[in-house]
Parts: sequence; C-alpha cells; structure tokens
Amino acid sequence: MASIYDIKPAFQNFLRPIVVGLANIGVTPNQITYAALFLSFIAGGAIALTHGASWALLAIPAVMFVRMALNAIDGMLAKEHDMKSDAGAMLNEMSDVLSDAALYLPFALIDGVSALWVVLFVIMAIFTEMAGVLGALIGGVRRYDGPMGKSDRAFVIGALSLVLGLGVSPAGWFDGVMIVATMMGAWTVLRRSVRGLKS
Repeated sequence: MASIYDIKPAFQNFLRPIVVGLANIGVTPNQITYAALFLSFIAGGAIALTHGASWALLAIPAVMFVRMALNAIDGMLAKEHDMKSDAGAMLNEMSDVLSDAALYLPFALIDGVSALWVVLFVIMAIFTEMAGVLGALIGGVRRYDGPMGKSDRAFVIGALSLVLGLGVSPAGWFDGVMIVATMMGAWTVLRRSVRGLKS
C-alpha cells in the first residue's frame, strides 16, 4: 500500500541545497535530530498545558512539516556528507519514538477525546518503528513500509489538529479516526515484520 514516505526522494531533492549549506557551516546530523526532538516537546507541551487551545492545535501542521524536514535533513547530512555514526543512528531511532510520544500523547488531554485510543495509537507507533529497526537487526534492511509509517502518522495528526483547531468538536469522529489509524498501524507492523524476515 502506498505511503507518504514514497515521496521522500522528491522531498530530499527540494531540501538538498539547504543540506549542503548546513554541511558547509559545520552543522551535524545529531544537532538537527536534537532540534527536531526539542520542537516536538515544545509543541506537545503547548497542547498539554492548554488542553488543546486552538492556537496550539493550528501550529501542529507546520510543526509536523518542519519536523519531517529536519528528519530528512539529518539523514542526508549523515549519508551524503560522511557524518554517519553508531551513536547518531541510535539517537535518530530513539528520538523518533520520543518525538511521536511527546506530540501525540497530549491529545489525550483534550475534552471529548478518548485517552485510550490516543495511547493505543502511540503504542502502535512504537511497535511500528521497532518492527522497522528489527529488519536491519536480523541482517536485512531498515523497513519503512506503510500504510501507517512515521510520515503517515504525522499527516493524520496534522490533519486532525487542523480540524480541531478550527473549532470542530472531537465528539464521535476523532476516536473513530484514531481506531482506524491504530488498526492501520497494526497492519504496518505485520507488513514490516513479514518483509523484514524475507529481506
């Protein structure tokens, strides 16, 4: 099944001049990774502290776009400018999970939202990334299969944030979206696991 991750090459081409400029001034992949993590905690904290104020929710789509750009940039710096390191690889994987949790769990504090489905969505996101990493651990490659990978989750949460930020009550429909997204996450875990065993 198609995933937003499939547009990554075009997105990387768009970002490449920025990556070259950052490399030229000595910016490291780990610095970019920390910046993405910091941004996620600030945005998630704003939602948690305000219980989903409109301004905090309306900022999330932009935060998601910037975070996706930073995630692409750190990888390009590492791979295309000879800055790979084992520590950087570990930081990258762990920060992705922490960023997801920091951004998504605060939605459980919004009135009318079921905390259960938000938490299950986050747990499934963790399993999804674990399944991707395990593909490489057993001798294959890191799996990025969809339909609910990191970029897809960001799109879903960004869209939900926009709707909520515009004043639409989450009653009824929000939990339904979370249930579907969580089920798609489970499917993604299965796909990554099966393909990881075959790679």
